[in-house]
Amino acid sequence: MISRILGVLLLLSGSVAAQITYERHLRTGDEPQNWLTYSGDYASHRYSRLDQLTPANVANLELKWVFQAQSLEKFAATALVVDGVMYLTQANNHVVALDAKTGRVFWIYQYSSSPDLRLCCGQVNRGLAILGDTLFMGTLDAHLIALDRRTGQPIWRIAVADGKAGYSLTMAPLIVKDKVIVGTAGGEYGIRGFIAAYDALTGKEAWRFTTIPGPGEPGHDTWEGDAWKTGGGSAWLTGSYDPELNLTYWGIGNPGPDWNPAQRPGDNLYTNSVVALDADSGTMKWHFQFTPHDGADWDAVQVPVLVNGNWNGSPRKLLYWANRNGFFYVFDRATGKFLLGRPFVKQNWAKGLDDNGRPILASLPEGTPVYPGVQGGTNWYSPSYSPRTGLFYLSAWDDYSTIFIRQQMQHVPGQRFMGGRARSGTPPLRRGAINTWTEEAGHGAVLAIDPATGERKWAFTMHDVTDGGILTTAGDLLFSGGREGYFFALDARSGSLLWKATVGGQVGSAPISYQVDRKQYVAIAAGNVLFAYALRE
Repeated sequence: MISRILGVLLLLSGSVAAQITYERHLRTGDEPQNWLTYSGDYASHRYSRLDQLTPANVANLELKWVFQAQSLEKFAATALVVDGVMYLTQANNHVVALDAKTGRVFWIYQYSSSPDLRLCCGQVNRGLAILGDTLFMGTLDAHLIALDRRTGQPIWRIAVADGKAGYSLTMAPLIVKDKVIVGTAGGEYGIRGFIAAYDALTGKEAWRFTTIPGPGEPGHDTWEGDAWKTGGGSAWLTGSYDPELNLTYWGIGNPGPDWNPAQRPGDNLYTNSVVALDADSGTMKWHFQFTPHDGADWDAVQVPVLVNGNWNGSPRKLLYWANRNGFFYVFDRATGKFLLGRPFVKQNWAKGLDDNGRPILASLPEGTPVYPGVQGGTNWYSPSYSPRTGLFYLSAWDDYSTIFIRQQMQHVPGQRFMGGRARSGTPPLRRGAINTWTEEAGHGAVLAIDPATGERKWAFTMHDVTDGGILTTAGDLLFSGGREGYFFALDARSGSLLWKATVGGQVGSAPISYQVDRKQYVAIAAGNVLFAYALRE
């Protein structure tokens, strides 16, 4: 582990003098110049209250600075911005502190992961959390690290799980009160997933919720035999939090073995579910399973979006969820009551949803193209909600997969535990290659959904699919990108393209917006570079 100090420590120390307290996290709307948590706020709106950029002037955006990551791995991180200093992660679990106005590097912390990693999908890290003067990062070998944000020096490090067994941490942690909450990735290795909270000062575990219930626990009867021991149930994307209810909401991944449900009879709780946990104890208050007995790899690892609104004329605490299975859902987030479910992309696996939201399955012979495909109607890419438009925005895929089932798998700790495979209709992204896209193969789109009805209000269609998340702003703008190598701005009300810039690589993260010296910036990671834009002088 190395921390490389590049000078200007007095400047940095002065600029971060004000601690990031839990109260500041509660009042992120009071300081829109900053971006203090993965999804922008506890409700995960990915919405900036900055309004300097508008449909009238966004065409005047220009590149102000770039940061070149020292890695060719996926750059899927969301940066934090705190009082003019940007903190971000780059593979492999390196943390960088930058001047958010110029891109000048203050320090770099380099973490040496175990060389014996068990990973699903590359050396992914989605970012950091901050509390007081401390940054928190999960690592690919399943450790949680606390760093001094002024210097990058480590404060403590704990083992969350056994990386050699397939556990890893890829999410940005979530701060709630005096705790740091993380979930484990590794469902492809037959892990038994969990979400856990740790004391921010000491790293001591405060509580743990295991996503695959054991004997005597509610939901255990949805597994047969010993299948629960290797049941998967990853939680690899940052959850949301309602401070009034003191509930935190998390999406849970697919069961193991993947793609072969015959090996694990039952609904397989709490995989493919949203769980609402008491933030002080980790006790589950309610759950909803989107895809029981999943055979298509439709993890419910998406970002829960919390909105206080009206439902049928009455005030209600709502939860919006665009699920990988192709349905958009609305819940009462206090009780978990299902309120609405409607497809937002083409789907043929379900005839519909019953009154409780459970899917009514269609009969599809093996080898039949399944819509949506293996990547789902959407995936981990962040959605956004704008209180100005009242619309829910997401990145979506319209495509299909054909699933091939293997024979029964024998679990070997630390080895992949996959019961089948899927052939996607969408061509893979290859460096230096030009893909040919057809309507049948599918495409990506940014969708605007009216959450009161689940209906599309507009769609911005791309030639390629997308892994880019969404940012909306008080200037009625929407920022996103895709695999085509563009970063773009849309009119959030109409979906019209207003501006785009070539970033030369795949956009695999979500943009943020922040302000320094009265100037609003938007920043995005693409390829292995972070780009920051602001209005032309």
